[in-house]
Amino acid sequence: MSNEVLNSLLKEYEQKKLKAELNLEKRKEELYQKIPKLQQIENELNNFAIHTAKNILLHNNYSLEELNQKIENLKYEKACLLQDANISNSFLKPNYECSICKDTGYILKDNYKTEMCHCLKQKLLDASFHKSNMTNLDKENFNTFSENVFSNDIDVAKYHFNISPRENIKRIKQKCIKFVENFDNPNVKNLLFTGNTGLR
Repeated sequence: MSNEVLNSLLKEYEQKKLKAELNLEKRKEELYQKIPKLQQIENELNNFAIHTAKNILLHNNYSLEELNQKIENLKYEKACLLQDANISNSFLKPNYECSICKDTGYILKDNYKTEMCHCLKQKLLDASFHKSNMTNLDKENFNTFSENVFSNDIDVAKYHFNISPRENIKRIKQKCIKFVENFDNPNVKNLLFTGNTGLR
């Protein structure tokens, strides 16, 4: 897959992420107009988060415990306000298309290394699939394949086989199915199709 396709997808991810976060801000503004106390609590939580970070850097454990208790009290008060208004906690979170990577396309592993999220991998696969001109598989597959379009007459002079084209294509079909079913087996040989364009 080319870098051009990946870069294009990552731009889409940036737009999705931004849209989800802008929508959240809009929802917050509307909610804060109805329940001003929620905005006050959010502001206090943000301030406490800054103070907590400072205390961690200063190794001030006593003050840190006090701050954590205040934060828990504010979170409880916030939860009660939301419950009274019959509003879910998720209302104040971005509605990302992918909750795993939060629309970034990448996730942080335990070893602090990033790896591609399954949603981005799937989009890359879809792009490759589309580029391969194989998007018609729901109509063109083994189940819809008909041997009846092939002649049942044996003509050695014409086909250089002592079996009919229909019998021949049935054998080819079975070999193809066997190949697909054992695709991951390294001992299975590859298939090679040859012939002029348009031949069946």
